[in-house]
Amino acid sequence: MIAVTGANGLLGSFIVRQLITEEIPFVALKRKGSDISLLDDVADKIQWRDADVLDVFSLQDAFVNITHVIHTAAIVSFNGRRAQEVMDINVVGTRNVVNTCIDAGVKRLIHVSSVAALGRQKGQTFIDENHKWVDSPLNSTYAKSKYLAELEVARGQEEGLSTVTINPSVILAPADWRKSSAQLFKYVWDQRAFYLDAYLNYVDVRDVAAIAVQLLDSPIEAQRFIVSSGKISFYDFFKKVARFFNKKSPSIKPPRKLLHLVAGLERMRTWFTKTEPLITSETVRLAGTEFLYNNKKVRMELDFEFQPIDTTLHWCCQYYIRQMGTKN
Repeated sequence: MIAVTGANGLLGSFIVRQLITEEIPFVALKRKGSDISLLDDVADKIQWRDADVLDVFSLQDAFVNITHVIHTAAIVSFNGRRAQEVMDINVVGTRNVVNTCIDAGVKRLIHVSSVAALGRQKGQTFIDENHKWVDSPLNSTYAKSKYLAELEVARGQEEGLSTVTINPSVILAPADWRKSSAQLFKYVWDQRAFYLDAYLNYVDVRDVAAIAVQLLDSPIEAQRFIVSSGKISFYDFFKKVARFFNKKSPSIKPPRKLLHLVAGLERMRTWFTKTEPLITSETVRLAGTEFLYNNKKVRMELDFEFQPIDTTLHWCCQYYIRQMGTKN
Protein backbone atom coordinates (compact mmCIF):
# COMPACT_ATOMS: atom_id res chain seq x y z
CA MET A 1 0.00 0.00 0.00
CA ILE A 2 1.26 3.44 -0.98
CA ALA A 3 1.01 6.50 1.28
CA VAL A 4 1.23 10.02 -0.16
CA THR A 5 2.13 12.77 2.30
CA GLY A 6 0.72 16.19 1.47
CA ALA A 7 -1.83 14.51 -0.81
CA ASN A 8 -4.15 17.52 -0.65
CA GLY A 9 -1.46 19.86 -1.99
CA LEU A 10 -0.89 20.78 -5.62
CA LEU A 11 1.68 18.12 -6.53
CA GLY A 12 0.26 15.60 -4.06
CA SER A 13 -3.17 15.86 -5.67
CA PHE A 14 -1.76 15.08 -9.12
CA ILE A 15 0.19 12.12 -7.74
CA VAL A 16 -3.07 10.86 -6.25
CA ARG A 17 -4.71 11.20 -9.67
CA GLN A 18 -1.83 9.29 -11.27
CA LEU A 19 -2.23 6.46 -8.76
CA ILE A 20 -5.96 6.36 -9.43
CA THR A 21 -5.35 6.24 -13.19
CA GLU A 22 -2.90 3.34 -12.79
CA GLU A 23 -5.22 1.62 -10.29
CA ILE A 24 -2.50 1.44 -7.62
CA PRO A 25 -3.85 1.10 -4.05
CA PHE A 26 -2.95 4.07 -1.85
CA VAL A 27 -3.91 6.16 1.14
CA ALA A 28 -3.79 9.94 1.07
CA LEU A 29 -2.29 11.77 4.05
CA LYS A 30 -3.23 15.28 5.13
CA ARG A 31 -3.23 17.39 8.25
CA LYS A 32 -6.48 17.30 10.20
CA GLY A 33 -8.88 19.95 8.94
CA SER A 34 -6.95 20.63 5.73
CA ASP A 35 -8.64 21.73 2.53
CA ILE A 36 -9.11 18.73 0.21
CA SER A 37 -11.09 20.54 -2.50
CA LEU A 38 -8.45 19.90 -5.19
CA LEU A 39 -9.63 16.29 -5.20
CA ASP A 40 -13.38 16.81 -4.84
CA ASP A 41 -14.10 15.19 -8.21
CA VAL A 42 -12.41 11.92 -7.21
CA ALA A 43 -13.33 11.94 -3.52
CA ASP A 44 -15.06 8.54 -3.75
CA LYS A 45 -11.78 6.94 -4.84
CA ILE A 46 -9.66 8.22 -1.94
CA GLN A 47 -9.02 6.85 1.53
CA TRP A 48 -7.81 9.70 3.74
CA ARG A 49 -5.68 9.44 6.87
CA ASP A 50 -4.86 12.41 9.09
CA ALA A 51 -1.14 12.92 9.74
CA ASP A 52 1.15 15.86 10.41
CA VAL A 53 4.83 15.48 9.51
CA LEU A 54 5.70 17.33 12.74
CA ASP A 55 3.67 14.84 14.81
CA VAL A 56 5.53 11.53 14.94
CA PHE A 57 2.65 9.70 16.63
CA SER A 58 0.24 10.65 13.84
CA LEU A 59 2.76 9.44 11.25
CA GLN A 60 3.12 6.12 13.07
CA ASP A 61 -0.64 5.62 12.92
CA ALA A 62 -0.82 6.67 9.27
CA PHE A 63 1.99 4.32 8.17
CA VAL A 64 0.31 1.15 9.44
CA ASN A 65 0.37 -1.46 6.61
CA ILE A 66 2.23 0.94 4.33
CA THR A 67 4.96 -0.45 2.05
CA HIS A 68 5.86 2.63 -0.03
CA VAL A 69 5.75 6.37 0.70
CA ILE A 70 5.77 9.32 -1.69
CA HIS A 71 6.74 12.32 0.42
CA THR A 72 5.45 15.58 -1.06
CA ALA A 73 4.51 17.46 2.14
CA ALA A 74 6.56 20.67 2.22
CA ILE A 75 6.34 24.44 2.25
CA VAL A 76 7.48 26.40 -0.78
CA SER A 77 8.00 29.92 0.46
CA PHE A 78 10.51 32.71 -0.10
CA ASN A 79 8.94 34.93 2.54
CA GLY A 80 11.58 35.70 5.16
CA ARG A 81 8.94 35.80 7.89
CA ARG A 82 8.21 32.12 7.28
CA ALA A 83 11.85 31.00 7.38
CA GLN A 84 11.55 28.99 10.60
CA GLU A 85 8.32 27.38 9.42
CA VAL A 86 10.02 26.38 6.17
CA MET A 87 12.93 24.79 8.03
CA ASP A 88 10.63 22.98 10.45
CA ILE A 89 8.29 21.47 7.87
CA ASN A 90 10.88 20.71 5.20
CA VAL A 91 13.75 19.48 7.37
CA VAL A 92 12.27 18.23 10.66
CA GLY A 93 9.19 16.96 8.83
CA THR A 94 11.31 14.94 6.41
CA ARG A 95 13.41 13.61 9.31
CA ASN A 96 10.22 12.39 10.98
CA VAL A 97 9.00 10.76 7.76
CA VAL A 98 12.32 8.98 7.25
CA ASN A 99 12.47 7.75 10.84
CA THR A 100 8.87 6.56 10.76
CA CYS A 101 9.46 4.74 7.47
CA ILE A 102 12.37 2.87 9.07
CA ASP A 103 10.43 2.05 12.23
CA ALA A 104 7.35 0.91 10.28
CA GLY A 105 9.31 -1.30 7.90
CA VAL A 106 8.44 0.75 4.82
CA LYS A 107 10.27 -0.68 1.81
CA ARG A 108 10.72 2.47 -0.25
CA LEU A 109 10.57 6.24 0.03
CA ILE A 110 10.20 8.55 -2.97
CA HIS A 111 11.24 11.97 -1.72
CA VAL A 112 10.12 15.06 -3.61
CA SER A 113 12.88 17.64 -3.25
CA SER A 114 13.63 20.57 -5.56
CA VAL A 115 16.32 21.72 -7.98
CA ALA A 116 16.90 24.42 -5.36
CA ALA A 117 18.53 21.73 -3.19
CA LEU A 118 21.33 21.41 -5.75
CA GLY A 119 22.46 24.94 -4.95
CA ARG A 120 23.52 27.75 -7.24
CA GLN A 121 26.75 29.69 -7.52
CA LYS A 122 27.67 32.88 -9.32
CA GLY A 123 28.87 32.30 -12.86
CA GLN A 124 27.43 28.80 -13.07
CA THR A 125 25.12 28.00 -15.98
CA PHE A 126 24.82 24.20 -16.08
CA ILE A 127 23.71 22.00 -13.18
CA ASP A 128 23.18 18.24 -13.02
CA GLU A 129 22.63 15.63 -10.29
CA ASN A 130 26.33 15.50 -9.40
CA HIS A 131 26.42 19.14 -8.34
CA LYS A 132 27.59 19.65 -4.76
CA TRP A 133 25.92 22.12 -2.44
CA VAL A 134 27.96 25.25 -1.66
CA ASP A 135 26.60 28.06 0.49
CA SER A 136 25.91 31.07 -1.72
CA PRO A 137 23.87 34.30 -1.61
CA LEU A 138 21.96 32.85 -4.59
CA ASN A 139 20.56 30.09 -2.37
CA SER A 140 17.37 30.88 -0.46
CA THR A 141 16.24 29.59 2.92
CA TYR A 142 13.88 27.31 1.03
CA ALA A 143 16.81 25.93 -0.99
CA LYS A 144 18.79 25.22 2.16
CA SER A 145 15.80 23.50 3.75
CA LYS A 146 15.46 21.15 0.78
CA TYR A 147 19.20 20.44 0.80
CA LEU A 148 19.11 19.56 4.51
CA ALA A 149 16.01 17.42 3.91
CA GLU A 150 17.95 15.44 1.30
CA LEU A 151 20.63 14.74 3.91
CA GLU A 152 17.92 13.18 6.09
CA VAL A 153 16.87 10.98 3.17
CA ALA A 154 20.49 9.97 2.53
CA ARG A 155 20.80 8.99 6.19
CA GLY A 156 17.69 6.86 5.83
CA GLN A 157 19.26 5.10 2.86
CA GLU A 158 22.35 4.31 4.95
CA GLU A 159 20.10 2.89 7.65
CA GLY A 160 18.43 0.44 5.27
CA LEU A 161 15.56 2.40 3.71
CA SER A 162 15.42 2.23 -0.10
CA THR A 163 15.12 5.81 -1.37
CA VAL A 164 14.99 7.86 -4.54
CA THR A 165 14.90 11.66 -4.65
CA ILE A 166 13.36 13.70 -7.44
CA ASN A 167 14.26 17.36 -7.92
CA PRO A 168 11.55 19.25 -9.82
CA SER A 169 12.13 22.76 -11.11
CA VAL A 170 9.28 25.31 -11.05
CA ILE A 171 6.10 23.24 -11.30
CA LEU A 172 3.51 24.61 -13.72
CA ALA A 173 -0.10 23.61 -13.13
CA PRO A 174 -3.62 25.01 -13.13
CA ALA A 175 -4.04 26.04 -9.53
CA ASP A 176 -4.97 28.90 -7.23
CA TRP A 177 -3.13 31.74 -8.92
CA ARG A 178 -2.75 33.60 -5.66
CA LYS A 179 -0.14 31.01 -4.64
CA SER A 180 3.29 29.73 -5.69
CA SER A 181 4.26 29.64 -9.37
CA ALA A 182 0.63 30.07 -10.43
CA GLN A 183 1.03 33.76 -9.55
CA LEU A 184 2.99 34.10 -12.79
CA PHE A 185 -0.20 33.54 -14.76
CA LYS A 186 -2.14 36.12 -12.77
CA TYR A 187 0.71 38.57 -13.28
CA VAL A 188 0.14 38.36 -17.03
CA TRP A 189 -3.65 38.35 -16.72
CA ASP A 190 -3.42 41.61 -14.78
CA GLN A 191 -1.25 43.02 -17.60
CA ARG A 192 1.64 44.06 -15.41
CA ALA A 193 4.39 45.98 -17.17
CA PHE A 194 7.71 44.66 -15.84
CA TYR A 195 9.62 41.43 -16.42
CA LEU A 196 12.72 40.03 -14.72
CA ASP A 197 15.88 39.61 -16.78
CA ALA A 198 16.34 35.96 -15.80
CA TYR A 199 15.38 32.44 -16.81
CA LEU A 200 12.75 30.01 -15.55
CA ASN A 201 13.41 26.27 -15.36
CA TYR A 202 9.99 24.64 -15.53
CA VAL A 203 8.16 21.31 -15.53
CA ASP A 204 4.56 20.20 -16.04
CA VAL A 205 2.98 18.89 -12.82
CA ARG A 206 1.70 15.83 -14.72
CA ASP A 207 5.27 14.89 -15.62
CA VAL A 208 6.42 15.13 -12.00
CA ALA A 209 3.53 12.92 -10.88
CA ALA A 210 4.20 10.33 -13.59
CA ILE A 211 7.89 10.10 -12.72
CA ALA A 212 7.24 9.79 -8.98
CA VAL A 213 4.84 6.89 -9.56
CA GLN A 214 7.12 5.24 -12.12
CA LEU A 215 9.94 5.15 -9.56
CA LEU A 216 7.86 3.33 -6.94
CA ASP A 217 8.77 -0.14 -8.19
CA SER A 218 11.99 0.72 -9.99
CA PRO A 219 15.20 -1.12 -9.00
CA ILE A 220 16.93 2.28 -8.93
CA GLU A 221 17.79 3.52 -5.45
CA ALA A 222 20.08 5.93 -3.59
CA GLN A 223 19.90 8.34 -6.53
CA ARG A 224 18.42 11.72 -7.37
CA PHE A 225 16.80 12.81 -10.62
CA ILE A 226 16.41 16.34 -11.93
CA VAL A 227 12.82 16.63 -13.14
CA SER A 228 12.79 19.68 -15.39
CA SER A 229 11.45 20.07 -18.90
CA GLY A 230 13.66 22.98 -19.91
CA LYS A 231 14.28 26.67 -19.44
CA ILE A 232 12.73 29.81 -20.85
CA SER A 233 13.35 33.51 -20.26
CA PHE A 234 10.71 35.27 -18.21
CA TYR A 235 10.21 37.62 -21.16
CA ASP A 236 9.35 34.73 -23.50
CA PHE A 237 7.31 32.94 -20.83
CA PHE A 238 5.15 36.00 -20.26
CA LYS A 239 4.84 36.54 -24.00
CA LYS A 240 3.51 33.01 -24.57
CA VAL A 241 1.05 33.25 -21.68
CA ALA A 242 -0.14 36.67 -22.88
CA ARG A 243 -0.82 35.23 -26.31
CA PHE A 244 -2.99 32.45 -24.83
CA PHE A 245 -4.81 35.00 -22.67
CA ASN A 246 -5.05 37.57 -25.47
CA LYS A 247 -3.47 40.08 -23.10
CA LYS A 248 -0.62 42.57 -23.33
CA SER A 249 2.68 41.02 -22.26
CA PRO A 250 5.08 42.60 -19.72
CA SER A 251 7.64 44.45 -21.81
CA ILE A 252 9.71 46.69 -19.53
CA LYS A 253 12.96 45.46 -18.01
CA PRO A 254 13.45 47.50 -14.84
CA PRO A 255 16.91 48.52 -13.58
CA ARG A 256 18.29 46.58 -10.62
CA LYS A 257 17.82 49.51 -8.23
CA LEU A 258 14.11 49.53 -8.99
CA LEU A 259 13.93 45.76 -8.40
CA HIS A 260 15.33 46.25 -4.90
CA LEU A 261 12.63 48.84 -4.26
CA VAL A 262 9.93 46.50 -5.58
CA ALA A 263 11.24 43.67 -3.36
CA GLY A 264 10.91 45.97 -0.35
CA LEU A 265 7.37 46.93 -1.30
CA GLU A 266 6.52 43.24 -1.77
CA ARG A 267 7.69 42.51 1.78
CA MET A 268 5.30 45.16 3.06
CA ARG A 269 2.43 43.92 0.88
CA THR A 270 2.79 40.30 1.97
CA TRP A 271 2.91 41.33 5.61
CA PHE A 272 -0.65 42.63 5.34
CA THR A 273 -2.06 40.19 2.77
CA LYS A 274 -0.41 37.03 4.20
CA THR A 275 0.46 35.96 0.65
CA GLU A 276 3.75 35.01 -1.00
CA PRO A 277 5.91 37.77 -2.53
CA LEU A 278 6.34 37.86 -6.29
CA ILE A 279 9.81 39.38 -5.96
CA THR A 280 12.24 38.91 -3.06
CA SER A 281 15.82 39.93 -2.38
CA GLU A 282 16.86 36.44 -3.58
CA THR A 283 14.90 36.98 -6.80
CA VAL A 284 16.69 40.27 -7.41
CA ARG A 285 20.06 38.57 -7.01
CA LEU A 286 19.06 36.20 -9.83
CA ALA A 287 18.56 39.07 -12.29
CA GLY A 288 20.90 38.65 -15.22
CA THR A 289 21.63 34.99 -14.41
CA GLU A 290 20.92 31.92 -16.51
CA PHE A 291 20.85 28.37 -15.14
CA LEU A 292 20.01 25.14 -16.94
CA TYR A 293 19.11 22.04 -14.95
CA ASN A 294 20.10 19.06 -17.07
CA ASN A 295 17.32 16.48 -17.47
CA LYS A 296 19.33 13.92 -19.44
CA LYS A 297 19.51 11.38 -16.61
CA VAL A 298 15.78 11.03 -16.06
CA ARG A 299 15.08 10.99 -19.81
CA MET A 300 17.63 8.24 -20.44
CA GLU A 301 17.14 6.01 -17.38
CA LEU A 302 13.34 6.17 -17.33
CA ASP A 303 12.86 6.58 -21.08
CA PHE A 304 10.78 9.65 -20.32
CA GLU A 305 9.68 12.51 -22.55
CA PHE A 306 8.47 15.81 -21.07
CA GLN A 307 5.46 17.84 -22.12
CA PRO A 308 6.33 20.70 -24.53
CA ILE A 309 6.09 24.15 -22.94
CA ASP A 310 3.29 25.28 -25.27
CA THR A 311 1.20 22.23 -24.33
CA THR A 312 1.63 22.95 -20.63
CA LEU A 313 0.90 26.67 -20.93
CA HIS A 314 -2.17 26.11 -23.09
CA TRP A 315 -3.53 23.62 -20.53
CA CYS A 316 -2.95 26.04 -17.65
CA CYS A 317 -4.24 29.12 -19.47
CA GLN A 318 -7.43 27.40 -20.59
CA TYR A 319 -8.13 26.56 -16.94
CA TYR A 320 -7.71 30.20 -15.87
CA ILE A 321 -9.83 31.45 -18.76
CA ARG A 322 -12.63 29.11 -17.69
CA GLN A 323 -12.26 30.19 -14.09
CA MET A 324 -12.50 33.86 -14.96
CA GLY A 325 -15.42 33.20 -17.31
CA THR A 326 -17.27 31.53 -14.46
CA LYS A 327 -16.89 34.66 -12.31
CA ASN A 328 -18.31 37.00 -14.94
